[in-house]
Amino acid sequence: QVQLVESGGGLVQFGGSLRLSCVASGRTFSRYSMAWFRQAPGKEREFVARISWSGAMTYYADSVKGRFTISRDNAKNTVFLQMNSLKPEDTAVYYCAAREGPISTIGREYDYWGQGTQVTVSS
Repeated sequence: QVQLVESGGGLVQFGGSLRLSCVASGRTFSRYSMAWFRQAPGKEREFVARISWSGAMTYYADSVKGRFTISRDNAKNTVFLQMNSLKPEDTAVYYCAAREGPISTIGREYDYWGQGTQVTVSS
């Protein structure tokens, strides 16, 4: 069982930056592939970024490529999402997710989810 707790969201102006963190409970964090998803009001949840258990492989949605960076610190059971050059269309609740298997962009393939953290970008 893994519990995930996100933090770092908030209100930021267009072009600003935020760093989201997701802390996982349990001693087997390094076995899990991790990802960030987001859901804007009235829209479906969408994939943002994923990272392999070792951190060696990452993949991004086209909408955030070049602006967001996913990373992890297995010693601290934490995955990060550095978000730069934020736009109003990045406004959403951001969720981290974990799965004990290969990295994936499909939400239903993830076994554990955090409660989400709100990111709001003003224009």
